[in-house]
Amino acid sequence: MKPLSVAVLGSTKGSIIPSLLQFIQYKQLPVNIAAILSDKPQAPILLKAEQYKIVSEILLANSLNRVDYDQLLNKTLKKYQIDLILLIGFMRILSKQFVTEWYGKMINVHPSLLPKHAGLMDLAVHQAVLTAKEKESGCTVHLVTTNLDAGPIILQKQCPVLKQDTAESLKARVQSLEALAMGEAIELLITHHCTNFLEII
Repeated sequence: MKPLSVAVLGSTKGSIIPSLLQFIQYKQLPVNIAAILSDKPQAPILLKAEQYKIVSEILLANSLNRVDYDQLLNKTLKKYQIDLILLIGFMRILSKQFVTEWYGKMINVHPSLLPKHAGLMDLAVHQAVLTAKEKESGCTVHLVTTNLDAGPIILQKQCPVLKQDTAESLKARVQSLEALAMGEAIELLITHHCTNFLEII
């Protein structure tokens, strides 16, 4: 099997990228992070790309509507012969056409045990967990669909919610699981010798 060609789409920090790269290296997975693409020229994820010598591109929306922007994105992904897309803090809503074309080959990690707290972001997710007095939290890797945070679940990682937790401390604990979850999801494709999650879930 040829190396899995992966693109990361991100608008924010890309905090899990170092740990994800470590996971890929430790497991000796035939995976190539071919490109990091961002819609934000000042996104810190682009610094991660520079640090780890990964090709990066900034794709600005300018006056493009959602469909036209996604056509530009699609063209760029095909230029790099991408097999799998990872959404890591990508803040754009993708068009139905784009999601349909990449269905089964595009995954997202959400900082909750979906379907709980779907649609919430960042600290709001973790505060909702604390407010609900839940004993457990974690993260979910799921397929991207046109419905926000509602795609088929690939896997989840759990962690306890501690009595002294704040939204910030819980976020840190959950975030430490996200790279592992994303890495194990990619490993599933490798071990099943396929490039589409629809073949294994």
